[in-house]
Amino acid sequence: MPADSAPDPASTTPGPAPTAAKSSRSGRTTPPSTATPSRSTTSRSGSAGAAAAGSSRSASARSGASGTAGSRSSGSASSTSTGSSSGTSADGRGGRKAAREPGTRRRKARRHAAGVKAVAAAAGVSLGTVSNVLNRPEVVSPVTRAKVEAAMASLGFVRNESARQLRAGSSRILAYLMLDAGNPFFTDVAKGVEDAARAAGLSVFLCNSNEDADREADYLDLLEQQRVQGVLITPIDQNSSRLRKLPARGTPVVVVDRAIDDGEHCSVAVNDILGGELAIAHLLELGHDRIAYVGGPNTIGQVIDRRDGARRALRKAGKPAENLIELTTGALTVAEGRGAGQRLAGLPATRRPTAAFCANDLLALGLLQQCVSLGLRVPEDLAIVGYDDIEFAAAAAVPLTSVRQPRQLLGRTAAELLLDESSNPDHEHQRVTFTPELVVRTSTRGTL
Repeated sequence: MPADSAPDPASTTPGPAPTAAKSSRSGRTTPPSTATPSRSTTSRSGSAGAAAAGSSRSASARSGASGTAGSRSSGSASSTSTGSSSGTSADGRGGRKAAREPGTRRRKARRHAAGVKAVAAAAGVSLGTVSNVLNRPEVVSPVTRAKVEAAMASLGFVRNESARQLRAGSSRILAYLMLDAGNPFFTDVAKGVEDAARAAGLSVFLCNSNEDADREADYLDLLEQQRVQGVLITPIDQNSSRLRKLPARGTPVVVVDRAIDDGEHCSVAVNDILGGELAIAHLLELGHDRIAYVGGPNTIGQVIDRRDGARRALRKAGKPAENLIELTTGALTVAEGRGAGQRLAGLPATRRPTAAFCANDLLALGLLQQCVSLGLRVPEDLAIVGYDDIEFAAAAAVPLTSVRQPRQLLGRTAAELLLDESSNPDHEHQRVTFTPELVVRTSTRGTL
């Protein structure tokens, strides 16, 4: 900026006020040699005449009300305040406090949360009584407990769970690491987990491996660091070394939707081999000879078990293994089911399967959508069986035959086993296996 150009007062911010100068006998104010020029000066040279002629635009907002006509100079190139006893500021705004600098914010005083000492003082009880109300309310008389709870409510007391966790070395949290959060089967299992956790006064962390082994490993590390009370997991690989290491280091693990009998974990599952056998037996009874098995990837235990069950049903019926045509998918999703439908419809009519068994309902629904869009009739041209019996199965445009699993019961049972393992020194590992059920609907029964 040129030395003789005055800054726009609306775009400048007053700088720090310099140290007040001493007055000489002649009444003139001598600027101190160490003062830093203010940004609100009329010019860099800042002559005394310019300062006297300066308007209220260049008055320092920070100087506040002057109080009397004999107040000291602000030390910057601004006019001297001549306010009355009412405390009118130099800029004429009449405020008692100095105006804030543009672009600044007032800092709010930080409120501190009430602690147990404040609660004890307000309730007139000891710290031990407050601790008992928080941790063992049954040992405190109803009258005293009500008094302490009233004090907590009036003070806005919130329990510091982090401090409790630090003292105890574990949290009041269970974790469920599911295989695919986009699959309603696993969210239904999670509801059962939550029911059991709430009944025990605990919370639940939900994590999604998304069928990714690296992501699963990262979550297991994080949950162990968080000192969760225990981990429920539907693993990608049930033989993972990480699953064995966690209990050895103090974090109980229960395997969900996979049968495991290694003596180191509890497990809760459905007999998936039997489920696959039920599905294929049903289609064979309807007269289907060439049957597609849609599922994958083959690293997932449930996919393998359901396929093995399908093969066993064919052997029992005296059918060759080649009658089961495998359409492997990259994931257990609706989109993969649509892709399988496109591949199936592209097969020659003489080789095309007349029925399909899908490793889960999402694949079956995608297959159903694609086949219908391509003009194939369900079940006349293609009968379809899914697995899990999620809510969407019955609500599909063509209601879907499916192998039912007790989803919420799976989650609730697994959580109860985990709670017992984390609190009972005499806990014994259990392997709980439920029996699947075939639910027949329009997607197959139309061929009867």
